[in-house]
Amino acid sequence: MGYVVVFVTCPDRKTTQRIAEELIERKLAACVNITTEINSVYFWQGNIEKDTEYLMIIKTSEELFEELETFIKNNHPYTVPEIIGIPIVKGSKEYLDWIDQTVSREQ
Repeated sequence: MGYVVVFVTCPDRKTTQRIAEELIERKLAACVNITTEINSVYFWQGNIEKDTEYLMIIKTSEELFEELETFIKNNHPYTVPEIIGIPIVKGSKEYLDWIDQTVSREQ
């Protein structure tokens, strides 16, 4: 099984916390880290935008990425939410085993 770290930004703490908790409850993620406020600068609809956001750092299995992506798109207030998955190339066996056990649908 492969593993990914997924980055998702949200507009406020409440939205970030709600999505993170639902990802864990649905076993779509083993762990979600939530940063404190970050400053984002980006180009959107012809304008340079500057916002304060929160970043989720999500650890999950590669096979759950599409389901996780669909869940976020259906529960996120942004028209085009940031959903970026980066493969985990190396990780401790114990941690990767824990991800397997945590996101397992057979529990």
